[in-house]
Amino acid sequence: MLTVSPQLPPRARAAVGKEMVDSYHRDEAEKVLSPVTQFLLRHGIDAKTMAKVGHAGETISKTADSGKFDLLVMGSHGHGTLGNLVMGSVATQVLAHCKVPVLLVR
Repeated sequence: MLTVSPQLPPRARAAVGKEMVDSYHRDEAEKVLSPVTQFLLRHGIDAKTMAKVGHAGETISKTADSGKFDLLVMGSHGHGTLGNLVMGSVATQVLAHCKVPVLLVR
């Protein structure tokens, strides 16, 4: 499992310092990964987790392409502008750039 947090703005990073920024990103990743990990463990699946910081679509695509993955499974959301009504912008970017097959779940 992978979660990607957006990078904090440069001024915010400079104001709070590296340790605080790293702690913030760890906490945000834990909020996402912990409930999913617990759910999967209850169903006998011990999944590996990974948290990264950056632009979500680009980071997901690069991570999938650099790993030895057979399939990328991700959610599709209909939030945002009319152009993203069927698929979210992150899903659209991943589909456009990822070389690994992608399964979108709605």
